[in-house]
Amino acid sequence: MSEPSPQIPSVHLHGRTYNLPQRPTVVICIDGFDPEYLEAGIEDGILPNMSSFLSSGFHTTAECAMPSLTNPNNLSIITGAPTSIHGISGNYYLDKETGQEHMVVDDSTMHGTTILAKLAESGIRIAAITAKDKLRRIINHGLSPSKSSICFSAQCANECTLSEHGIQDVESWLGQTTPPQYSGALSLFVLDAGLKLLQEDRADFFYLTLSDYIQHKYAPHSQEANTFMSAIDARLGEFVNLGAVVAVTGDHGMSDKSSPTDGTPNVLFLEDFLHSRWPAARARVICPISDPFVKHHGALGGFVRVYFLSEICARQVEEILDACRGLPEVEVALSGDDAAVLFEMPRDREGDLVVVSRAEFVVGSRVDEHDLSLLGGVET
Repeated sequence: MSEPSPQIPSVHLHGRTYNLPQRPTVVICIDGFDPEYLEAGIEDGILPNMSSFLSSGFHTTAECAMPSLTNPNNLSIITGAPTSIHGISGNYYLDKETGQEHMVVDDSTMHGTTILAKLAESGIRIAAITAKDKLRRIINHGLSPSKSSICFSAQCANECTLSEHGIQDVESWLGQTTPPQYSGALSLFVLDAGLKLLQEDRADFFYLTLSDYIQHKYAPHSQEANTFMSAIDARLGEFVNLGAVVAVTGDHGMSDKSSPTDGTPNVLFLEDFLHSRWPAARARVICPISDPFVKHHGALGGFVRVYFLSEICARQVEEILDACRGLPEVEVALSGDDAAVLFEMPRDREGDLVVVSRAEFVVGSRVDEHDLSLLGGVET
């Protein structure tokens, strides 16, 4: 009778079990990786490695966490849980106790821990590289150079220190200068850094998360999008050739929300609308997509939270909900309680109302809060 195989060591988080990697494992999050980019790239014959993943590995299209933004979904990827569990439900929020508005810039509003931190506690060397530094300061939770972890961003690669990031002199080490914030090069820098760390055997598990600047500007099948996706695909092949297990995912989709004639955004300025009809309610619309990368989206997105800064009765709340539901730009309008349950979001951080736009529209707060000139040059 043969002896049973030794059990693979594992970590546990939020009711799930994750085996420790037995060989280098690379998880790549392509920001804004709408399925159309994959379909278009395969159709155009520019993604041979991803095509091989589809034929020989596992592939599915999943629903993202809500709201469908970078911060919430990256945390859901590395926690295996919805925002109701990890607590990061946007890039920007209103503190209902103080009435102050805040940008999420670190892990201070996060609940619990991450799979990366659990692996690091078990002795697995982690390399977590982000395109955007705003995200690096969140996913760095539980990682430190003392645990043989490396965590830095391409955006601030020229500022890395051993004490904070576990690596220094990144530009000279990689042979590349820190890329512009608004560029596809920001994402390719992440992948190139990950490849070099793998070649030097400096990590066991890699989480590499990119920027969606190209996808915000260029549609599937466009030359610019194809060039970018082809460059990513080539690097995926290099990871495979180095013996890594490679997984590729996206954090959210991408859809055209501009006029086909002149490229201007199809915007509903919801706070202006609410003030025009119910000024006494003092409605405040918070766009959780707001972040420092204003040229990506101008703080316009498909999901907003509405807060009433004055006391209003339940009947008036229903009246406002009904009016929002009747707007041609709106897909769904819900109370904060109903939205938190439906979308698995933390109720204590939810608005009084949640409004989600139709696919071809975006929602903003007031006209004077969004500089649409920054969105020039959009390709449709």
